[in-house]
Amino acid sequence: MSPAPSYLSIMQDQFLGKWQVVESENFDDYMKEVGVGFVTRKAAGSLKPVMEVTIDNGKWKMYSTTTMKSHTLEFELGKEVDTTTADGRKMKSTFTLGADGKLVQDEKKISSGDKDSVITRYVQGEKLIAEMQSGNVHAKRIYQKL
Repeated sequence: MSPAPSYLSIMQDQFLGKWQVVESENFDDYMKEVGVGFVTRKAAGSLKPVMEVTIDNGKWKMYSTTTMKSHTLEFELGKEVDTTTADGRKMKSTFTLGADGKLVQDEKKISSGDKDSVITRYVQGEKLIAEMQSGNVHAKRIYQKL
């Protein structure tokens, strides 16, 4: 008989699978706040990426694809990791999973020209919500499970 899944395992498993953006709120303003250029913002704002989330032995992978570009985030909970944003900015990120089931990415700038962000992801029913904040700008992207 296999052991019962842990609470952490259950919280992590809700993120697994493929998700597609179906709605965005204030995403252009968020991208502008963090320094994404006009042309990239306009292109990114019109795309509906598909994101696949996998977890293997505590190593998370978020692989996003669009018709223009692919982007991968790989991390372990609680460990700072070098990340590159979809638009190419180099950052330091730490991911934590709270008791409320929210996956929080604390993204710290490396270059003085960049800005810190906090991206909070959580699942509600068949939707994955990503709330982004940088400075006083808040945005939200809603993904539907595929």
